[in-house]
Amino acid sequence: MSGLIDLDTIAGARSTHKFARLSASKVRVVLDLIRDEDLEQARDELRFCDRGAATIIAKVLESAVANAENNEHLSADELYVAECWADEGPTLKRWRPRARGRATRINKRTCHITVVVAQLDEDELETRAARLAAAGRRSADADRAARVAGSKGPDEETDENDVATIDEEVVNTEGATDDVAEETADNDTTIDQTETSEEVLSDVGEEDVAEVETSDKTEASDEAADNDEKEA
Repeated sequence: MSGLIDLDTIAGARSTHKFARLSASKVRVVLDLIRDEDLEQARDELRFCDRGAATIIAKVLESAVANAENNEHLSADELYVAECWADEGPTLKRWRPRARGRATRINKRTCHITVVVAQLDEDELETRAARLAAAGRRSADADRAARVAGSKGPDEETDENDVATIDEEVVNTEGATDDVAEETADNDTTIDQTETSEEVLSDVGEEDVAEVETSDKTEASDEAADNDEKEA
């Protein structure tokens, strides 16, 4: 099919996948769905197509879009599928055994897939912009620019709100620190009182023991005096 197309006259970025392991006839059915379609429509067609060739063609299409953005400096929103075709590649011949010692040849066909994307003309771009504006939508570039602008940094009001929030957090943290310090002081006071009471109890206990020992000694001396008087 490439013999019918003058490759030198095709403007745009292209991508080619050579020696794809499927037949050209199966690929051409899917290529007919995306030819002359804008990029968004072509992606949707390939995403919801149930044929196996759609996965390979989608990769070739994304490669062509990347070439257009990086090499030709084109915007993805302004691209459409200008040309796409599939050329037959070499056929791999295999053999399958059959009944009565016979064999049948199997042809494993290959193909070369080419996708060319180009920029839409001015009239089409204006029509698309008017259609998006009527629907209340924005282009992908506009959405991307809005996301970038929003991700660069917060505005002054957001900064002031952030500062106020930080101040409140600092005040709350200081208040929590004061509460912890007060609780620690209360605990220390309780421990000191407990230690003091233990010391008082220990002192009282020692005085009681001393008094008991003194009374025991007095009673012993009285008994000894009584005994001496009886013996005399």
